[in-house]
This record gives sequence, C-alpha cells and structure tokens, in this order.
Amino acid sequence: MTFKEIFSQLNIPEKCKKYGVPLWQCPQFLFLIMGIIIIGSILATYFIGTRYIEEPEIVALITFLITIILFTIAFIITRSFERLAEASRMKSEFINIVSHQLRTPLSNLRWTLEVVMSGKIIPPSEKQLEYFKIIKENSDRMRELIKDLLIVARIETAKLTLKKQELFLEELIERIIKELEPFARASNVEIFFEKEKNLPKVFIDPFQIRVAVENLLDNAIRYIKGKGKVLINLKKKEKNIYFEIKDNGVGIPKEEQKYIFQKFFRSRNILRYQTQGSGLGLYIVKAIVEQSGGKIGFYSEENKGSTFWFTLPIK
Repeated sequence: MTFKEIFSQLNIPEKCKKYGVPLWQCPQFLFLIMGIIIIGSILATYFIGTRYIEEPEIVALITFLITIILFTIAFIITRSFERLAEASRMKSEFINIVSHQLRTPLSNLRWTLEVVMSGKIIPPSEKQLEYFKIIKENSDRMRELIKDLLIVARIETAKLTLKKQELFLEELIERIIKELEPFARASNVEIFFEKEKNLPKVFIDPFQIRVAVENLLDNAIRYIKGKGKVLINLKKKEKNIYFEIKDNGVGIPKEEQKYIFQKFFRSRNILRYQTQGSGLGLYIVKAIVEQSGGKIGFYSEENKGSTFWFTLPIK
C-alpha cells in the first residue's frame, strides 16, 4: 500500500463525504472512537492486573489476548458498517443515474403528446384524445416520481445544496395556493390562509421551501375524502417563522405515526382509499426543513385530520 493510499484511509472527512453520511455515522470515525475505547480498556486491564496478579507474564498475556479480541470485534463491526455505507451509496447513485436517464425520454414523450393533442399535425379523434390524456397523466405522474427520487438521491449523498436568499414566506405560500386552487376545487376542498401582519423575511432557498410547502398542501388536499377544508397559518414565534397546515382528512393511525417521515411509508388507511403517492413527500419535506435550520412536527388523529408544522429561522 502506497503512502497516498494510507493517507486516504486516514482521511476520515473524505471517507464520510464519499459515503454521504454524517461524521458520527462514518465507519472510519466509529473505528477511531472504538480504538480509543479499546486502548482505555487495555490500560485499565493492565493496571487492574498488576494490582491483583503477581506474575507480570500472566498480566501481559491477559492484556494481549483482550487486545486481540477487542480489535477483532471492532474490525468486524466497522467492516460491516462500511459495507452498509457502500451499499447505501451505490443505491443512491443508481437512483440518481436511472432518474436522470428517464427524465429526457419522458420530457420528449410529454412534448410529443402536447403537439399531437394540439391538433397542429393531424386533429385527433375524440377517442384518441381520451387515450392521449391518459398517457399524459401517467407520464406526469412518472415525472413527479423521478423528481422526488432525484431529490432523495441528493439528500442521501449530501448533495442537496441550498441557494438561500431573503424573501417573504407569505408571498411564496400565496403563489402555491393559487397554483393548487384548481386541484382543491376539483377535490371539493376549500383553502384558507391566515397570516400575521408585518411578518419579517426569512433566509431560505425558495425552490426547496416551495417543494416542502407544495408537498404538505398537496397531501392535505389529497387525503380529504369528500367535502373538506385546509387551514394554513403563518406567524412569528420567537426568532422563527411558524408555518402550520391543518386538514380534516383521513388522519394517520396512532400506531403508524412513528414511521411518518420514513421513505416510501404510506399508512394503511391511505392505501385503502387508493390515493396516489410515492411515500417520499414527507421524507423530503423533513430533510429540506432541517437543512434550512428549522424544525418539523405533526399531530394527527385517524378519521379527524392532521396538522403539520415547521419553523424557519428569521436570520
């Protein structure tokens, strides 16, 4: 092994960056911590042995055996973590590559469908137009899934960069509500937006926060069955802006609430209604809010609705 390779192995921050995990989850860092603990254990064993065992050879043999056992255990555990981290990295890279590869053909398909449906080439019949609409709806669903998978891949590989700027959060929320208003009306849902006056600006990435708010509002509308309402509240709370969205939808079963921010999780009552979704939305929302310096939480009751909230620092 060359000096460069040895130095690469000892470069813990670089290894953590490669695996896309924080320092405290990095296999090399864990091995370092375990090494320190083992050295402490060896020294303790030696001093205790010299106190209670007269023969120095036996003390040395016991210390040596304990050293070998502890380092072997540490090596096995670290290698296991390293394999898991490598598998996770490869999975994220695979998702990223596949999503990028699917993006272009889907965009081309969408463009072709729009041209055909416009009648600029050959006016389609009513039945053909109906089939084209079905294809377009499904291609749009696939595009949304690919977009979510790309965001997840960036989160897991620590490549989700935030381009922060100062803005009024209420203006962004009003635009999102306006865009989702047709979907809400079609779902027989009313949206109400309450906000405090003279709210200060927040320093955030507008694109990422838009993704977070869109996901929360889309979920709130989608999981209301029958006529319902969604109430959005925005106010200042200490040194943060507090966002809250409340619906009177199907809610989340109590025993499943601990899984709500996990990837691909969808509660059983949602599956019963056959509501569309990938189970990635809330995982993405949580990651965006926390990387923006905020906190997120919720409370929910089955068949009565859910309330999701998050905070964002003012500065």
